[in-house]
Amino acid sequence: MHIRPQKACGLHCLKLKSFGVYVGRRQLLHNVNIHCHCGELTVVIGRNGAGKSTLLKAILGELPHVGSIEYRNREDGLIRPALKVGYVPQALGLDAGAPTSVYDLFASLISRRPVFLLRSKKLRKIIEDQLKLFQAEHLIDRRMGCLSGGEQQRVMLALATYPQPDLLLLDEPVSGMDENGLQLFYSIVSELKHKFDMAIILVSHDLNYVSRYADQVVLIDGTVKASGRPEEVFVSKPFRDTFGNFRFDFGKGTK
Repeated sequence: MHIRPQKACGLHCLKLKSFGVYVGRRQLLHNVNIHCHCGELTVVIGRNGAGKSTLLKAILGELPHVGSIEYRNREDGLIRPALKVGYVPQALGLDAGAPTSVYDLFASLISRRPVFLLRSKKLRKIIEDQLKLFQAEHLIDRRMGCLSGGEQQRVMLALATYPQPDLLLLDEPVSGMDENGLQLFYSIVSELKHKFDMAIILVSHDLNYVSRYADQVVLIDGTVKASGRPEEVFVSKPFRDTFGNFRFDFGKGTK
């Protein structure tokens, strides 16, 4: 397997300090301060248009930002100037008739060899092993456009974690997924953080699953309105102002 278990660092992996995003003169985010730790799932919640996806795009470098992003190396505890980021978007928008298979997509991204040449048994084994981490090895020869939403997301998770990133960003990747797909997704994410000490930031609207699986919840509306453990954030006034009153079963997932 390419992903290697590592000992939890016990320190923050990612720190956003006085983070802000502007598009022209329009301020989308301001004074965002977040600590994301190794081996933890940080879930960003908020109303539509609150800046959740904007935050991820700025971390990825797709939008200019003010403030700073720090990543602390898990091996020696030193702050590094750059970090490896894996990313899974909300949707791929693939044409169902496109001939690209899971193997073709994977091989084109991880190999310098043109995919139309003779297929490599060694490369196929690497791809199968990575897909197996996400219960998706049986999809290797399927066309990407013919996969269900849940199957596509498992393939994208496999891609996003090869090679192993320092930080995994997930932008509402389970939108519209059924209950079985949601359960499988959150189980896989929990396994990633536990076994591989991965820092994960997830944007999600699935509040019941968030209450069960998140280690930290960050409520955003242009800035951070509340942050902390789910049971703290979900009873806060900013949460009630945004989502109303909900009843949750905290702690029944795998944290």
